[in-house]
Amino acid sequence: MLVIVAPGQGAQAPGFLSPWLELPGFEDRLRWLSAVADLDLVHYGTEADADTIRDTAIAQPLIVASGLVSLLSLFPHPADAFGKVGVGAGHSVGEITAAAATGVMSAEQAMVFVRERGKAMAAAAAVTKTGMTAVLGGDADTVLAAIDKHGLAAANVNGAGQIVAAGTMDELAAFQDDPPEGARLRPLAVAGAFHTKHMAPAVNTMGGFARAIYTHDARTRLLSNADGGVVQSGREYLTKLVMQLSNPVRWDLCMQAMVDLGVTAMIEVPPAGTLAGLAKRAIPGIEVVALKTPDDLDAARDLVERHGTPSPLDTSPSWRMLVAPAKGIFHRGDASVGDELEPGNKVGHVQTNRDEQTVLAPHGGTVVEWLVEDGDPIAPGQPIIRLHPHEGAA
Repeated sequence: MLVIVAPGQGAQAPGFLSPWLELPGFEDRLRWLSAVADLDLVHYGTEADADTIRDTAIAQPLIVASGLVSLLSLFPHPADAFGKVGVGAGHSVGEITAAAATGVMSAEQAMVFVRERGKAMAAAAAVTKTGMTAVLGGDADTVLAAIDKHGLAAANVNGAGQIVAAGTMDELAAFQDDPPEGARLRPLAVAGAFHTKHMAPAVNTMGGFARAIYTHDARTRLLSNADGGVVQSGREYLTKLVMQLSNPVRWDLCMQAMVDLGVTAMIEVPPAGTLAGLAKRAIPGIEVVALKTPDDLDAARDLVERHGTPSPLDTSPSWRMLVAPAKGIFHRGDASVGDELEPGNKVGHVQTNRDEQTVLAPHGGTVVEWLVEDGDPIAPGQPIIRLHPHEGAA
């Protein structure tokens, strides 16, 4: 099974898009997304220096556009991807790339959303001087205790021995002077304490924009940074995107979900490298291609052919299938075959090792068939119930 992942802020580097502009059509598509974002992304991806592209309002649209346009080089006909890509995921702002790539929103909607997200986060970051530092190695519990001791937050729990601390520059300086035993600290090229309480103003701003966006359900399994769960509803995913602004990124749980799903290969879109490196250390036996330059496209295409499997999600109007958000034990609700479910009705819940996750029927419909029994162990993304949509439902 193949997963395609999109990196987050801090992955960008000066000139990383220069070789990509040599591909036919790449620059034209990038200029179109530049027009939508009202930023010269061609310039920022090829000529701008590190300090310039560190600016949140520039970095985030640049990263999302880079991922989306490079995917068109891998899948010139985007619909072909849904016959090959079993899972999609993004790290932080990369979740917006993943949302557009899986059909939750259009590329143009994604660029407007990320443009405003970058502005809102930059404004929130300007209130207090904050930053982020990667903690590499060390015992996880010891690292988390040290982060808490200095008043910082664990903004990213990335797995493979990497946790990111975030907070004020004074807090980070004290942390640098008193690092956890056995760990190395590396300041990140970001301009704020993302995924912490410092981003609360951005949550309010983006919540308003999110209510105006029309979404579709994901065309393949889509993992959430909130808990690594599989999200099917486009509206739910967009809501989670907003809430993640001030909540930790649990990439470790996303990678565990990939293991549970049976992922065997990963492609990381530009600016690639960070997530590929984490996967190599955390997911046994996985084959990985980081799309750093167009020279990596042939290796990526080979991975697609050898590991690609169709998505289990069906968008046919004749029926709709709901899938499990996580690994655990499924407990069915009261609905029987033939019952009518209203939009938002509860279908059941999954009891995981960490919590209980409710499964809802976001669009409602008539119960056609139960695909699991009460008390069955289930895997993330496993089909649970088949529904016939209400007349006129999308």
